[in-house]
Amino acid sequence: MKDSDIQKLIFIYNADSGLKNALLDSAHKILSPSTYDCNLCDITFGVFTEDKVWKKFREQTNLEMEFLHKDEYKKQYASKFGNKYTFPIILAQVNEDLQVFVSTEEMNTLENAESLTKIIQERTKA
Repeated sequence: MKDSDIQKLIFIYNADSGLKNALLDSAHKILSPSTYDCNLCDITFGVFTEDKVWKKFREQTNLEMEFLHKDEYKKQYASKFGNKYTFPIILAQVNEDLQVFVSTEEMNTLENAESLTKIIQERTKA
């Protein structure tokens, strides 16, 4: 995949959408952070607000980005791409196809917004 072929990046959280789920996720982050299983959520959002480094990068990049919870992804894309991905994950839309941009395994090794933005910049030359 060439960076010029990427139409957008699709960030998929390992969490479901909705206020109830957001509140449960926030409580989980506070009460048992070591067992919270969405590193993308941890990196891009604190307990209550968006990470400052991530927000600055997101607002300044020219990359098109879409952010989905796993239930939203499944509604929007699963009929075409099935359930072949694990979450959290970042996919790249290239033409009419989705390709893994940052795998779940790699996402889970990242420690902060700086490491995430560095990977995105290196792989897209953004």
